[in-house]
Amino acid sequence: MRKALRWLLALTVLIGTLSTAGAATAAQPEATDIKDRLLSIPGMSLIEEKPYPGYRFFVLNYTQPVDHRKPSRGTFQQRITVLHKDLSRPTVFHTGGYNVSTTPSRREPTQIVDGNQVSMEYRFFTPSRPSPADWSKLDIWQAASDQHRIFKALKPLYSKNWISTGGSKGGMTATYYERFYPRDMDGVVAYVAPNDVVNDQDKAYDRFFAGVGTKECRDRLNGVQREALVRREPLEQRYQAYAAENGYTFDTVGSLDKAYEATVLDYVWGFWQYSLLSDCDTIPADAKNATDEEIWNSIDTVAGFSFYTDQGLEPYTPYYYQAGTELGAPTIVFPHIEKKYIRYGYLPPRYFVPRSIPMRFRDGAMRDVDSWVRHNARHMLFVYGENDPWGAEQFRLGKGARDSYVFTAPGANHGANVAGLKEKQKALATARILKWAGVASTAVEADPAVAKPLATYDARLDKRGAERTLRP
Repeated sequence: MRKALRWLLALTVLIGTLSTAGAATAAQPEATDIKDRLLSIPGMSLIEEKPYPGYRFFVLNYTQPVDHRKPSRGTFQQRITVLHKDLSRPTVFHTGGYNVSTTPSRREPTQIVDGNQVSMEYRFFTPSRPSPADWSKLDIWQAASDQHRIFKALKPLYSKNWISTGGSKGGMTATYYERFYPRDMDGVVAYVAPNDVVNDQDKAYDRFFAGVGTKECRDRLNGVQREALVRREPLEQRYQAYAAENGYTFDTVGSLDKAYEATVLDYVWGFWQYSLLSDCDTIPADAKNATDEEIWNSIDTVAGFSFYTDQGLEPYTPYYYQAGTELGAPTIVFPHIEKKYIRYGYLPPRYFVPRSIPMRFRDGAMRDVDSWVRHNARHMLFVYGENDPWGAEQFRLGKGARDSYVFTAPGANHGANVAGLKEKQKALATARILKWAGVASTAVEADPAVAKPLATYDARLDKRGAERTLRP
């Protein structure tokens, strides 16, 4: 009997010890450092941390399924960055639709709400590309699902309101994300987002180029563009030497001749995308009497003769793949140039993607998004530039939209932003962004005219400007 009691007592002590140990383990304090908390998220790993006053800035990898419909069929590492300010602040979810910058920066909505910022590299832009690359898994739904998973992973940590944003293809991306996951974000700020609803209907661009700026400026640009094709033979000889000197090849586009014409035909578009009306003084006024050097330099400065080389196109393969499968791409005419000087015209995206990658256009993807925005937009702001060619086809709002806006910055190009809007629109846009982020003061709610960005402008952190590529 005593042995049995001693055995039972020992067993009780052992169970008590295990229980105490379990309780001690459970009572271990959770990680408090933001880096440790980020890295405790399953699938998250650190690439590097970079210091910046007032913030913590992390470059991270996040494990994503190649196919969100069939997650078991492989994963890839998607690069993201986190500009951390404070867990008590709202968070802005940004993507440019291309590669993500690994240098600390703050997008305009982040400055307005004085918040945190999460930035995502778009899938298939290196290094965020599955290997092997199944290009059929590069579409707007898969990319929106990437954002959704990142949001779901970070929301328990950054629990305050979220706003998505992006410029150009990033503005398109923010819009598509809202279409597929409308419950994730508390607001959307989409800058200069093209909306090519019907791919083969592009007259809006022709109307834009017929009236943009002033006649004097249009005549200067048109004259240089035409003259570059008139002088095709001597300027292509220079192009050949330029390519040889730099090791450029033309296998993807097909030939140096096609690359030359494509660059020249981009010239007028490129000027209005990145320049202002005041920059017209830099364009040769009398193209017919300009030297070959002047014509070459003007085209190269605006459009860039290196772009349509294999080396220039390679980083943009994912964009052109999407343009040729879902997004669409503009085709414009050149009434100021005689047909005998144009051999190929505006080339479609198929010419800018290696032939080893199959492409087939899926009609209806953009129509679906456009219809959804018109009838279901909630807390969405679209900002366009008056002189930006990509704004010729815009997102528009229908009767079903609520608390959503489309504003145009006067005289602005592809870098249009809220700060460049007319005063009343700027104040209203700022007030709505603050409201959606959950940080609008009672004064702002009572009078949007007093709305201002909450964070002081930082010349390094807030340096903005669209990437100089003629893609959206």
